[in-house]
Order: sequence, then structure tokens, then C-alpha cells
Amino acid sequence: MSTVADSNPGLFELELELPDDRLLEASKRLIGFDARYERIRRDLQLLSGPDEIRAWSQRSYRRVLPLCDLIRDRYPLMIFAGDVGNGKTQTAEAACDRLARARSEDAMLFKLSTRVRGDGKVGQVSHLISQAFEVVVKDAGKRRSAFLIIDEADSLASTRETAQSHHEDKVAVNTLIQRIDDLRRHGGRIVVILCTNRLTVLDPGIVRRAARTELFPRPNSDERRAIFAMDYDGLNLSKGLLEKLVEITGPRDNPPRLGFTFSDLRSRLLPEAVLEAFPDRPMTGDDVLRAATRLTPSPSLEG
Repeated sequence: MSTVADSNPGLFELELELPDDRLLEASKRLIGFDARYERIRRDLQLLSGPDEIRAWSQRSYRRVLPLCDLIRDRYPLMIFAGDVGNGKTQTAEAACDRLARARSEDAMLFKLSTRVRGDGKVGQVSHLISQAFEVVVKDAGKRRSAFLIIDEADSLASTRETAQSHHEDKVAVNTLIQRIDDLRRHGGRIVVILCTNRLTVLDPGIVRRAARTELFPRPNSDERRAIFAMDYDGLNLSKGLLEKLVEITGPRDNPPRLGFTFSDLRSRLLPEAVLEAFPDRPMTGDDVLRAATRLTPSPSLEG
């Protein structure tokens, strides 16, 4: 069952009870999701189930090793970083859903609203951050877990060390750090995933607390090839044309240019290609090639 967060207007874009079938279906369209999930699964599993490291130690060594306490004491925080349109938030949602399914347990997924940035009133952002964390902690309860996704986290967690950092921004970052620190008291029932387009501007205090920082680069040639094979299924495009698309949408050295993002390929290129033919005739490979040649990749916010 999925519900918009009506009980806490302004705090969350979304509250989802996990597992959720729509997230399961969405994960099937995320190119490379299974391989990425395998990379992050164990970290996510340990963060949300810290007692499992003790059980592993008992099985493997017939005792609880000192390293177990070090692992259990990690901050329940992960950072997903990469350019806009490379699937950070969708992967975070799908990964939380996959873990809930694997454990056959009820869980809650919260996605923080951009409204938490406030409207400039003194102390407002810090208050809203604290209020959001209190809701998540309360909902997690004693027998269920919760995941909190903070999208565009750089707008809340930018470094406090620059001259441009205002007092209110610094207070907000301090509050976020304090709230993440407090989550360690809840025995892994709550995990936070920060999604950012600008890893380099995040506050060092946030970055060093992350149990894992997962990078989301633009799709490589194999991933672009997989996207075209999936999205253009049924159009009978030749293998040679598909390879040409892979080449056109990739990075270039001269003149230098980034490759297309996942979102560029699906939210921009695909509709542009369809519009070449719609509504008068079937779409051809030439339509797709013209659209791909005409479009330029999204810029990187990291500069």
C-alpha cells in the first residue's frame, strides 16, 4: 500500500509501505540494478540489521569478535552521488524495497520533501529537519524498520567551511549531523540515504560518516546498448544502427563532451525520436539517429 504523506504536510514527498510492487517493477527497468544492488546489499544489510554481524561472528569463529562492535557502531548513512539523471533516487528506493522483500518484513520508506528547505525564516530549516527525523523514528517503532531518502542533499548538507556558508546553513548541517548521530541508538532500524548531484560540496562531517559512498557514473557503452535494446524493442532496428546510437550518445574527446545520462536517453532522446514520426507513420532508425545527433547531453553540476 502506498500513500502520500498527508499526516505530515510539507515534510515528505512520499511515504511508502514496503515491500511495494511498483518499486519492484521500476527496478526491472533500471539498467545494471542487480549488479549494483549486490555491491551495496551487504552494507545496507549490516546497517539495518547490526545484530547480524554478531550472528556471523558466532557462526564463523564461535565467539563475538571485537570488530563486531566497530561494525555495529557505524553511522546508518549511505551516500549516492552522481550527475542528474543517473538513477540515484530510483536505485535507493528499489534497494530498500529489495532488502525489505529479502527479509520478509514490514518497512517504511520516507522521501524528504524539498519544502524542508523552508522559506528563509530563522531556524526554520533546522526545525523541519528535526521534525522529519522525529516522524521517521516514531514510525519505525520497535518491530519495523524505516528508510529515509534525502534527495538533492547538497542543498541541505553543503560544507560549513566556505565563506559563502550562511549561519542558517551551518545550523541546518549541524542539525542533520546530530540527527544522523542519534540514529545509532535505534539499533539499525533506520537507515538514511543521501542522494547528491554534487559530492564535492557536501560537508566533510557528513561524508566521513557515510558507511558507503556509491558513485553513479553516466552509462557506459554496454549500458547504453542495453537501454536501446530494451526501449526500442519491436522497432527492428539493425545491429549496425544500434551500434551507431551507442557511439553517438557516448563521450567524445574532440571536441570534449560528456556522454548522455540515463535520463537523457529515456526522457529526452526517446520522446524526440517518437516525435519524428508521430502521428503520421512508423518510426525508423533514421528518426532515432537524427534525434540523437540533434540533442546534447545534460551538463554536469560538478563543473
